[in-house]
Amino acid sequence: MIAALKNPKNGNFSRGFTLLELLVVMVIIGLLVSYVAPKYFSQLGKSEVKAAKAQIDALEKALDQYRLDVGHYPTTEQGLAALFVQPSDEPKWAGPYLKKNVPNDPWGHPYQYKAPGEHGEVDLYSFGKDGQPGGTAENADVTNW
Repeated sequence: MIAALKNPKNGNFSRGFTLLELLVVMVIIGLLVSYVAPKYFSQLGKSEVKAAKAQIDALEKALDQYRLDVGHYPTTEQGLAALFVQPSDEPKWAGPYLKKNVPNDPWGHPYQYKAPGEHGEVDLYSFGKDGQPGGTAENADVTNW
């Protein structure tokens, strides 16, 4: 069935779109989306990795400032929370060293911290999207070493 509408200006009937024409347009849109969506989502994963690297860099700078004030990095037990809340046994603490409490990584997991570290004075890292050690692509660990 073809929809017919009367034009109020000239009184002529005008045709609408047939169901087949609408289906062809929807198939074309679907093909375009199936081509563009994977490229978009791969870029989204890359941006989360870049955000994690930037956060780790900012946390490292805050840790360095803590070390300059106190004389050593926070212990593993004190953790990154020592950057925002003064540990009870640190009288030289001059923080907070962060404007807000320690953020989670872009995937919602807490950052991992060890002092002394296995790869340097401190190890600071995220397990990536999967929250597990190791992995590839978005699931790979993001580290400060």
